[in-house]
Amino acid sequence: MATLRSSSSQSHSSSSPSSGSSPLRRAVGTGPRSMSASSSSSVAVPCDDRDSDQTSEGDSESLSAGEGSDFEDNLRRNVKKRAAKRPLKTTPVAKRPKKGSQMVRAHGQKESEPPASDLFEAVKAAKSDMQSLVDEWLDSYKQDQDAGFLELINFFIRSCGCKGTVTPEMFKKMSNSEIIQQLTEQFNEDSGDYPLIAPGPSWKKFQGSFCEFVRTLVYRCQYSLLYDGFPMDNLISLLTGLSDSQVRAFRHTSTLAAMKLMTSLVRVAFQLSLHKDNNQRQYETERNKGPGQRAPERLESLLEKRKELREHQEEIEGMMNALFRGVFVHRYRDVLPEIRAICIEEIGSWIQSYSTSFLTDSYLKYIGWTLHDKHREVRLKCLKALKGLYGNRDWTARLELFTSRFKDRLVSMVMDREYDVAVEAVRLLTLILKNMEGMLTEADCESIYPVVYASNRALASAVGEFLYWKLFCPECETRTVGERERRRSPRSQRTFFHLLLSFFVESELHYHAAYLVDSLWDCAGPQLKDWESLTSLLLEKDQNLGDVQESTLTEILVSSVRQASEGHPPVGRVTGRKGLTPKERKIQADDKVKLTEHLIPLLPQLLAKFSADAEKVAPLLQLLNYFDLNIYCTRRLEKHLELLLQQLQEVVVKHAEPAVLEAGAHALYLLCNPEFTFFSRVDFARSQLVDLLTDRFQQELEELLQSSFLDEDEVYSLAATLKRLSAFYNAHDLTRWELYEPCYRLLRKAVDTGEVPHQVILPALTLVYFSILWTLTHVSGSDASQKQLLNLKGRMVAFCELCQNCLSDVDPEIQEQAFVLLSDLLLIFGPQMIVGGREFLRPLVFIPEATLQSELASFLMDHVFIQPGGLGSGHSQEDHLQIEQLHQRRRLLAGFCKLLLYGVLEMDAASDVFKHYNKFYNDYGDIIKETLTRARQIDRSHCSRILLLSLKQLYTELLQEQGPQGLNELPAFIEMRDLARRFALSFGPQQLQNRDLVVMLHKEGIRFSLSELPPAGSSSQPPNLAFLELLSEFSPRLFHQDKQLLLSYLEKCLQHVSQAPGRPWGPVTTYCQSLSPVESTAEANPQGYPRSKKRRIEGPSRRHREDISASQEESLQLNSIPPTPTLTSTAVKSRQPLGGLEEMEEGGGSELAFTQGQPLLGAQRLRSSSPQHFQTPLNSLGPGLGSRLTRLSLMEEDEEEVEIQNDSSEEWQGTGKQSSPSEHGLDLLDFTELNTEDF
Repeated sequence: MATLRSSSSQSHSSSSPSSGSSPLRRAVGTGPRSMSASSSSSVAVPCDDRDSDQTSEGDSESLSAGEGSDFEDNLRRNVKKRAAKRPLKTTPVAKRPKKGSQMVRAHGQKESEPPASDLFEAVKAAKSDMQSLVDEWLDSYKQDQDAGFLELINFFIRSCGCKGTVTPEMFKKMSNSEIIQQLTEQFNEDSGDYPLIAPGPSWKKFQGSFCEFVRTLVYRCQYSLLYDGFPMDNLISLLTGLSDSQVRAFRHTSTLAAMKLMTSLVRVAFQLSLHKDNNQRQYETERNKGPGQRAPERLESLLEKRKELREHQEEIEGMMNALFRGVFVHRYRDVLPEIRAICIEEIGSWIQSYSTSFLTDSYLKYIGWTLHDKHREVRLKCLKALKGLYGNRDWTARLELFTSRFKDRLVSMVMDREYDVAVEAVRLLTLILKNMEGMLTEADCESIYPVVYASNRALASAVGEFLYWKLFCPECETRTVGERERRRSPRSQRTFFHLLLSFFVESELHYHAAYLVDSLWDCAGPQLKDWESLTSLLLEKDQNLGDVQESTLTEILVSSVRQASEGHPPVGRVTGRKGLTPKERKIQADDKVKLTEHLIPLLPQLLAKFSADAEKVAPLLQLLNYFDLNIYCTRRLEKHLELLLQQLQEVVVKHAEPAVLEAGAHALYLLCNPEFTFFSRVDFARSQLVDLLTDRFQQELEELLQSSFLDEDEVYSLAATLKRLSAFYNAHDLTRWELYEPCYRLLRKAVDTGEVPHQVILPALTLVYFSILWTLTHVSGSDASQKQLLNLKGRMVAFCELCQNCLSDVDPEIQEQAFVLLSDLLLIFGPQMIVGGREFLRPLVFIPEATLQSELASFLMDHVFIQPGGLGSGHSQEDHLQIEQLHQRRRLLAGFCKLLLYGVLEMDAASDVFKHYNKFYNDYGDIIKETLTRARQIDRSHCSRILLLSLKQLYTELLQEQGPQGLNELPAFIEMRDLARRFALSFGPQQLQNRDLVVMLHKEGIRFSLSELPPAGSSSQPPNLAFLELLSEFSPRLFHQDKQLLLSYLEKCLQHVSQAPGRPWGPVTTYCQSLSPVESTAEANPQGYPRSKKRRIEGPSRRHREDISASQEESLQLNSIPPTPTLTSTAVKSRQPLGGLEEMEEGGGSELAFTQGQPLLGAQRLRSSSPQHFQTPLNSLGPGLGSRLTRLSLMEEDEEEVEIQNDSSEEWQGTGKQSSPSEHGLDLLDFTELNTEDF
């Protein structure tokens, strides 16, 4: 019988690897077989032309039955024929024939249909041993070769997801291209899924079982059928043809099979090379023996074995060349990233398995070129393949040319936008640093160093290891085993810390050493946990450390202690780990005990040495957070506790910086635990300190109240005392010292006379605030008397009045502090105070008056919603100041929004916030969006009215400023339209749930637009009529029936306007068009036929993408078309406008509609406009047209080969060149809307 063959049997020779090669053919009987073979010992002749810069002619040719060419032609040049090796006719009968296998009948006749599912179902189930399954197939193949081979072919066809099968008649009479063409026509699945990507548990392990089957097949055939010309050559021919198909399932599955087949063949070739070398050694040994000892039969046997091994090697090399040139050279740049990733992963495996033949620049170049791929998975496979090569020091000499060519690209990938790709790039560069000395220059390394402070911990740790091997390891690591103990000597540890200090200080890359410590923790943890060396460096008298070095070393000490005690990274650094293992928790507990025992005696000494330096004292006081404080008792270290309390009191009295005072108050709070046996000692020390501060405050306060003038020293002393008391009141209950009354008198004088300095007012406000909160904790029990509750409320109301007066103070710091304290108190004493069974606290509930609410809103307008300014790079002092101010404004806005959501303020006041949603989106977008979402959850109807109220307020303000003429052409009005569009998108995809709300919003908007009529006798339009254009942005959220009702409602309302001109007004026309279903169906579907919901037919080819005329561009912008996200096809489809409105099926009627999107913003949206959906009348399809259109949806267009660009590296630093959603006016909410609603 005939095999899978080409209609043209000529052998082609070409210098291009993508051009024709020798066909794989086999005659029916014992005829010769044409197979590509290599006469050299190398695996393949590498191509010199860069294939990624060329377009393969054969890759994109359409499939047709009468082409006269075949996929078999993509094989190898310089053909040489070898005889086919058929198995002996006396093959044994299968031990257990496969169920359903095609068996030979008595008269040599076979069944008409080959078994197509036995192998496939067995591999899919993956329950039996793969070796047994392959042996079973081999037995059936030996019994009937043609039937067995057909079974194998149909296994691969079924693995592609195609229900069609190759019948014996097709196998005899049709060529490869004709068979694949017919299978393509039968590929009419409704879903785009196929076994390799299909979801569900049954397909989860299919790819692994499929690859294991191919590997086992080659393994079991390596001594028999592998060198028989029939099965392997024709299987390679079939896979080559399928890999060139335009059907994604065929191409993906066959490429995976071909690459796994190639990998197995490479392993066989490697084993053959080992056998060949062994045979050569045996032959040389035998030949070198003396004449009397030499065995001629042995020499002849070895020569025969050498000849056989050489023939086998040539056959294997021919198969590998056929697969490499027929599949890999074309598919490594396939349009589908999964296929490209498969090719790169497998070529890396080939190079590692058989480095003698594959570790050359001719094969490495494919990995180097693909480093520029735009998909993450492909770049990741490239780096992992290279890691396996650079990890072997013996191969580095052969990688020098490749490294010099692609080193710049590898270094740039450290800044890749995908973190896992960047991590692999850094690890690869670390291997290069270790195994190829001098390859990375100082400039290369300096470009990598800043990433050690990256927010992603995996990336930062990888760069930390690179930094360790580059800077620290050469100086600190021992060179010989005998000197290993010296590595932990004090001298080597000091060297390590000096190098660490030098890098951190001199590089000036970051301000916080905690991130550097965290990055180095995984590779240099033992050195960083050498707290003895750290403290000795800090306590040395004759040390040569400057002030900056001492501060940095102190921060390194605290950071290493925190890292050892807590085990989590610093604030802002992301890690994917959820918890610690039991072993890690045990190490952490041991480290905590060790550091506590070492630092308890030394902490008082450190505080005494640096007591005057606030920058060093504050982090040293934080060390108590990470101590095991029970050791003070268990180890009898109370004398060190006494020294610590003395130093703590001295530090508090000496400093007034907030960081030092907060650290001191918190340290004392940790020690004041009643469970500790030394609690009484610490409590007494605390009382002494507070008594001292309180007496000083009373003295200075009397001087202030009695005197009309205070010098700077007295003001500073009073302010410092208040700051100390305020910091301690935050952490400790100082109610028994009764600080409320004197502080209230001080604030009352400040409000009445204005003679109190603002340095004193700020801490006094905080003191009174903490006093009220601590009093609330005392009366929160159910046994509180009514008198206590009323007394507390009186204090709170009086303090709120003081804060309300401070809102109008001239000092902005006092205003902001008063606003923060006031918003917090109003929230605490709001209506939710009685929730949870606390009804007895109802007398404390306080609802602010309208005047206070109005003042809070006015303050927000004056201090938060000021003109937005772009932040700089963040490196200058001015940029840091702007960032701090922005954080403070965000804090103020968040406090106001919480008052709205918890019912303290009227919800209508949210309009003052919502109307700035679009203008201040970059600064406060997340806060306003969350507020809008929560407000909608509370009351959907009220929230919709607030959105409309926000638009009304903005429109009214613009109308008063500019007048009604030309209002809709102003930039401010365009911003209002953008805001309305964002409000519309915030309704989400629940169109039915929001139906009444959107209709209500439209009706109220129509009434507002016609609420004011023009003067009598005037032909001008109503002043509010342009509001209809804002309202049109909500029209896509309407049902078709509601649009008709609103058109009728608008017509009735317009009848009351007697001054209506003969032609309609512009805003009315725009609004009517947004409600008109005729326009949408005419634009989107000129023929009026219903849109198909299952198939998407491709638009024109890519070359027409740039031919959009100016009129089409104008129509795109006028018709408000959203950009359409790419769907599931592998090809890059041409983009065409899609206009109209979307309707939904309601009840029994199936009405078609298209959702109208939003106006495109700029040329970027124009280029990303949606693809055209061609509409075809279902009853006009020809006999075979329906199936043909179905096939087209599974096929890519001819010219859609992916182009790997050198500038598509997708680095973090280059993201500004790419179009981001925020730059085009769309946020994440917009894209969610388009994906779920418009399609």
